[in-house]
Amino acid sequence: MSDAMGMETLHLDGNAAAGLLSQLFVTDITAARATCSGCAAVAPVGALMLYAHEMGAVLRCTHCGQVMLRVSRTPTHVWLDASGSRSIAVRLPA
Repeated sequence: MSDAMGMETLHLDGNAAAGLLSQLFVTDITAARATCSGCAAVAPVGALMLYAHEMGAVLRCTHCGQVMLRVSRTPTHVWLDASGSRSIAVRLPA
Protein backbone atom coordinates (compact mmCIF):
# COMPACT_ATOMS: atom_id res chain seq x y z
CA MET A 1 0.00 0.00 0.00
CA SER A 2 1.33 3.48 -0.85
CA ASP A 3 0.32 6.86 0.50
CA ALA A 4 -0.32 10.01 -1.56
CA MET A 5 3.40 10.79 -1.75
CA GLY A 6 4.22 7.37 -3.14
CA MET A 7 6.06 6.19 -0.02
CA GLU A 8 5.51 2.73 1.35
CA THR A 9 3.35 2.63 4.48
CA LEU A 10 4.04 0.00 7.12
CA HIS A 11 1.28 -0.81 9.59
CA LEU A 12 2.14 -2.66 12.79
CA ASP A 13 0.30 -3.04 16.07
CA GLY A 14 1.10 -0.91 19.11
CA ASN A 15 3.52 -3.50 20.51
CA ALA A 16 6.04 -2.35 17.90
CA ALA A 17 6.21 1.02 19.71
CA ALA A 18 7.22 -0.55 23.05
CA GLY A 19 10.83 0.67 22.89
CA LEU A 20 9.85 4.22 22.04
CA LEU A 21 7.09 4.36 24.65
CA SER A 22 9.34 2.89 27.37
CA GLN A 23 11.60 5.96 27.01
CA LEU A 24 8.63 8.21 27.68
CA PHE A 25 7.22 6.50 30.75
CA VAL A 26 10.39 5.95 32.81
CA THR A 27 11.30 9.58 33.35
CA ASP A 28 10.08 12.26 35.78
CA ILE A 29 6.96 13.46 33.98
CA THR A 30 6.72 16.63 36.09
CA ALA A 31 9.60 18.10 34.05
CA ALA A 32 7.76 17.43 30.77
CA ARG A 33 6.33 20.48 28.99
CA ALA A 34 2.61 20.24 28.27
CA THR A 35 0.70 22.40 25.79
CA CYS A 36 -2.89 23.23 26.76
CA SER A 37 -5.43 22.34 24.09
CA GLY A 38 -7.62 25.22 25.28
CA CYS A 39 -5.32 28.25 25.26
CA ALA A 40 -2.03 26.84 23.85
CA ALA A 41 -0.05 27.85 26.95
CA VAL A 42 3.06 25.73 27.52
CA ALA A 43 4.15 24.82 31.05
CA PRO A 44 5.95 22.02 32.89
CA VAL A 45 3.52 19.38 34.18
CA GLY A 46 4.87 20.12 37.66
CA ALA A 47 3.61 23.72 37.38
CA LEU A 48 0.00 22.76 36.57
CA MET A 49 -2.69 23.16 39.24
CA LEU A 50 -3.33 19.83 40.97
CA TYR A 51 -6.71 18.81 42.34
CA ALA A 52 -6.19 15.45 44.06
CA HIS A 53 -8.31 13.02 46.05
CA GLU A 54 -8.29 9.30 46.80
CA MET A 55 -9.63 8.40 43.34
CA GLY A 56 -6.89 10.20 41.44
CA ALA A 57 -5.75 13.59 40.25
CA VAL A 58 -6.80 16.32 37.85
CA LEU A 59 -4.18 18.76 36.57
CA ARG A 60 -5.41 22.08 35.18
CA CYS A 61 -3.81 24.79 33.07
CA THR A 62 -2.60 27.70 35.19
CA HIS A 63 -3.61 30.16 32.44
CA CYS A 64 -7.17 29.17 31.50
CA GLY A 65 -8.13 26.44 34.00
CA GLN A 66 -8.74 23.76 31.36
CA VAL A 67 -8.29 20.16 32.52
CA MET A 68 -5.08 18.99 30.85
CA LEU A 69 -4.40 15.63 32.54
CA ARG A 70 -6.45 13.15 34.54
CA VAL A 71 -4.80 10.29 36.39
CA SER A 72 -6.60 7.61 38.36
CA ARG A 73 -5.53 4.37 39.94
CA THR A 74 -7.41 1.12 40.41
CA PRO A 75 -6.05 -1.99 42.12
CA THR A 76 -4.76 -3.23 38.74
CA HIS A 77 -4.21 -0.18 36.51
CA VAL A 78 -3.17 3.44 36.33
CA TRP A 79 -5.31 5.42 33.88
CA LEU A 80 -4.03 8.53 32.12
CA ASP A 81 -6.25 10.87 30.12
CA ALA A 82 -4.21 13.58 28.39
CA SER A 83 -6.98 14.71 26.02
CA GLY A 84 -6.79 18.27 27.39
CA SER A 85 -3.16 18.54 26.31
CA ARG A 86 -2.28 19.32 22.72
CA SER A 87 1.15 17.76 23.28
CA ILE A 88 3.53 16.68 26.03
CA ALA A 89 7.28 16.97 25.37
CA VAL A 90 9.54 14.79 27.53
CA ARG A 91 13.28 15.52 27.47
CA LEU A 92 15.39 12.39 27.01
CA PRO A 93 18.16 11.74 29.53
CA ALA A 94 21.61 12.88 28.42
